[in-house]
Amino acid sequence: MNAISPNVQQAPNDEIDLVALFHVLWDQKWLIALVSVLVGLAAAAYAFLATPEYQVQSVLRPAAIKDLDALSRTGVYELTPEQAMQRVGATLESYDSRLEFFRANQGLFEALRQPNRSLEQTFERFNQEAFKMLQPDPKKASNLSAYVGIQLTYPADVNGVAFVNGLVEHAIQTERGRIAVDLQTVIQNRLNQLELKIAAARANYEASKEAQIARLLEADSLKRAQLQDELKALRQQLKARRDNRITQLDEASRIAKALGIVKPTTPSALGEGERVAQGSVIRTEVNNQQIPLYFMGSDALEAERNALLQRRSDDFTEPRIAEISKELQLLTHNRKIEVLNQRANEDLFLKDLAIWREEAARLRNLHFDVADLKLVNVDQVAVDPLRPVKPKKVLILALGLVLGGILGLFIALLRSMLRRKSDALGLEQTSLDARAALP
Repeated sequence: MNAISPNVQQAPNDEIDLVALFHVLWDQKWLIALVSVLVGLAAAAYAFLATPEYQVQSVLRPAAIKDLDALSRTGVYELTPEQAMQRVGATLESYDSRLEFFRANQGLFEALRQPNRSLEQTFERFNQEAFKMLQPDPKKASNLSAYVGIQLTYPADVNGVAFVNGLVEHAIQTERGRIAVDLQTVIQNRLNQLELKIAAARANYEASKEAQIARLLEADSLKRAQLQDELKALRQQLKARRDNRITQLDEASRIAKALGIVKPTTPSALGEGERVAQGSVIRTEVNNQQIPLYFMGSDALEAERNALLQRRSDDFTEPRIAEISKELQLLTHNRKIEVLNQRANEDLFLKDLAIWREEAARLRNLHFDVADLKLVNVDQVAVDPLRPVKPKKVLILALGLVLGGILGLFIALLRSMLRRKSDALGLEQTSLDARAALP
């Protein structure tokens, strides 16, 4: 009888025997099939019992230039098609705008209401999970034109088509209202600015007129003072000249009396006064020297002196005094100042007032109806989808069968390993019992 040596051990085999593995799996094919069928049935139950979810979207593109031309022609509000589309897109993305539409159309979301949640909480979760904004990828150069859109994923008991189309229309109407408010605000601001310009022009005109009147009055006062000074100086000059003349006449009169000259004479006639004239004599006297005043004779000198003493004014002897009197009389009334003070409608003299009033009248009569303003072109309207996007039944069934098969194979391999380990333990126990039975 051969003894089994305890020191002899079988070398482990690390290589996988594919044929043996195939036989092991084939022996458990019904187990693998059963697991696959069970997992597939679970996947089918989910696919057919889960609430289906649908998906709709609406795409907006820039409006034509002609659609916004009337707004641009107002001259107070500029809006390009791209800007209009971006504004509508921003309103679509706005949480406040969505919540406002949600509150106004609660009948569309009755299926989402839960008794333990408020309206805002219900919308908060729906907003986070259901909406997606559609925009062109800036990294891709293949986009032919700009667009903006909104995509909604919703359960079957929610009217997603009405919600998306209604939300788009709500965003457009909201932007129209904002444009109307902005337009009226801009117009009112322009009118206020024009009123401020007119008020400033009036104040400037009043200040300019008062300054002009002050300059005219100052000039008249200065001119009047200068003329009065000149008149006073001229009268003093004339008086001094008259006094000098009287003094000269007194002196000449005394000389004439001393010489016995009573009547006007000449120096030559005075020397020949005692000669007897024979026949007719014509005497011509050439003298380049001024004849002294006393040759006028005492009678003439006395007469002139008395006349000068009786004179009350010397103004008539100087023509300049009459001119000064005329100028002083003209300065009594400044007609330019009177005309400035008598202006009935001073607004007519304001610079650019006609232009400002024309602009104000145009702005007041500017009535633009934004109801017909086409901000965007609705390129794609949300329509009822043909099939739900979730759950994808075929994919779920396929994944369920594949995962069931993999799980079945794993269970079969695990079962085979546990059986092999149990057989190895039984063989080792038999070997130990055999060795224990040896003498």
